[in-house]
Amino acid sequence: MSPKGIYRRLLRARGPAGWWPGETAFEVCVGAILVQNTAWPNADRALRALKERGLLSYEGLRGMSAQEIAPIIRSSGTFNVKARRVVAFVDFLGRRHGGRVEEMAREEPWELRRQLLAVPGIGRETADCIVLYAAGHPLFVVDGYTRRVFSRLGMIRGDESYDEVQRFFMRRLPGEASLFNDYHAQIVELAQQSCRARPVCAMCPLDDICLKIGTDSRRSAG
Repeated sequence: MSPKGIYRRLLRARGPAGWWPGETAFEVCVGAILVQNTAWPNADRALRALKERGLLSYEGLRGMSAQEIAPIIRSSGTFNVKARRVVAFVDFLGRRHGGRVEEMAREEPWELRRQLLAVPGIGRETADCIVLYAAGHPLFVVDGYTRRVFSRLGMIRGDESYDEVQRFFMRRLPGEASLFNDYHAQIVELAQQSCRARPVCAMCPLDDICLKIGTDSRRSAG
């Protein structure tokens, strides 16, 4: 089955996933930084803490130091590091795009990605989350869940580089931001609910086509 066929099956089984949560594009950007190496509920608590203080905007965070931000986002984990990354992003947004995510979104997607990767602490996954979910450009987001699901399906090895896995999807799917958006969310939900580190295959809508590579229930391709 093709990646497009996999998506259609997930969509039929689950309906639209409705991701990324966030009231504004700026909130999505900060959320993409805060969720690094932690579960979403931890990042969400940090976002709510910023919002309760009226800080979850470019104007609110502009001029704040990492030392001031860090205790507010403590729930996100490694909060001192993430505070520095938030400050670096806010500085970038001000210098390059007048503090407006809408202006950032006017950039060509690969150029915007290049700019974001130059911001300290923003790697490929975070940059692509911002490009896709905040700027609305069609770049496919790759994470550990993507590698887990599609290596078990036998469609990738799982040890490819980030860019190789991204190209695998982008060459096989229509270049639509809405599709990439929901597809990534479908993969996350699948990995959290059934394709876990210890899979619960009976709950998975892909069970009958999965080769289960790397699991105790590995199935022969023949």
